[in-house]
Amino acid sequence: MEHKTVTVEERPLRAFLVSLDSGPPSQGESSAAGLSGGASLARELRGLVHSLGLEIAAHETLKVREHSSKYGMGTGKARELAEKAGELQADCMVVDWDPSPSQQRNWETLSGIPMVDRQELIIKIFADRASTREAELQVRLAELSYSLPRLAHKYIDLSRQRGGRYGTRGSGETRLELDRRQVERRIQQLREELKEVRRQRQLQRRQRKRQGIFVCALVGYTNAGKSSLMNVLTGADLAAEDKLFVTLDAVSRRFELSRGFPVILVDTVGFIRNLPHALVNAFHATLEEAALADLLIHVADASDPDMEDCRQTTLQVLQSLGAGDIPMITVFNKIDKLSGSYAGTPLPQGQGAVEDAGIPILAPDTPIPISVHQGWGLEELKKRMREFLSGTRLCFHFSPDRGDLIGLLHRKGQVITESWDDGGIRVEAWVGRRLAGQLRQYLVR
Repeated sequence: MEHKTVTVEERPLRAFLVSLDSGPPSQGESSAAGLSGGASLARELRGLVHSLGLEIAAHETLKVREHSSKYGMGTGKARELAEKAGELQADCMVVDWDPSPSQQRNWETLSGIPMVDRQELIIKIFADRASTREAELQVRLAELSYSLPRLAHKYIDLSRQRGGRYGTRGSGETRLELDRRQVERRIQQLREELKEVRRQRQLQRRQRKRQGIFVCALVGYTNAGKSSLMNVLTGADLAAEDKLFVTLDAVSRRFELSRGFPVILVDTVGFIRNLPHALVNAFHATLEEAALADLLIHVADASDPDMEDCRQTTLQVLQSLGAGDIPMITVFNKIDKLSGSYAGTPLPQGQGAVEDAGIPILAPDTPIPISVHQGWGLEELKKRMREFLSGTRLCFHFSPDRGDLIGLLHRKGQVITESWDDGGIRVEAWVGRRLAGQLRQYLVR
């Protein structure tokens, strides 16, 4: 008798999404449809869920009029949601608020399925994307810091459809088998390992500084196109997919803005609203690359209807990292996706065209409209980067006793050549307007 092999594909996990409405529904919108005054947050929650490959069984947005310490809402409404999750045959409930550990346990007892809050969802996405030792350490620290007060939480393997792999090598451990002291001990070990990572990054930065090379960091909301821009400018081959949090490590590449003007470009982890504190703390070594850069390139997705909210989120995160005062160039990427005057045409010139496309002009840092996909606006970006970093290529002549001024040029400018002659030291460098004014009397005409 001939036997046939039958392959049974495991169905994707079904998630029941629940959002809280922070404002009155817009005209014609249903509160049960997931569209409300918090429509952008609802879209973001769906994007996060899709990034893990889950199937959305339903998405409900509700107003909470009654608050209780047990569920965060009235018992009747909680039971109603639990019953609906059962009817939908949902494998988990995903919520966009932060329930306390005890509320999470109460919900799971009521519904019989795991409750995944926004923090855990983002941490799981980070774990799914982690591919280097540093990223794995950081994600594992975030996981354990989050799970410590939730040791009785019903954890669910959200990557079951990925062949059982989920993120870091330690994620297969059964958290309920770890007591609090074991978790705390492992957290301390991870922090020590990450201290070493941070020390290595500091050594790399000091080496760059000695070489006199400017560092530019790409920052912005997740999925804005930072890695794609990095690939085009530097010839790198970084993963650039239409997904959230594809990049977790700060990847550095050297390239020349113009002949004799090398810079280091750093691609950083994308930001998101309400980035979990556990991840901010764990990824401090990576995020501080932005805080210590000479210039920030803020990449925003011009095709995103929530672009302005995303921009403000990025600025707030940068401020919290101590990077609020670093010079910044803003670029509006993906203009080829706009339905206005940009669509299907080469990059127009002048501010009027930017305004016609519905993109606000923000002085004094007028955003540069670009399309990485089409190659539009990239030369303008490089020109603006040169202006910010250096200004003008000038030649100076100093007497041998003015080593302090030569040191100033190395710190504040970009030294190209330095040579001795009979009368002193001749230095050619890129310098900004302010520094050129300070050293005007030493300028070689």
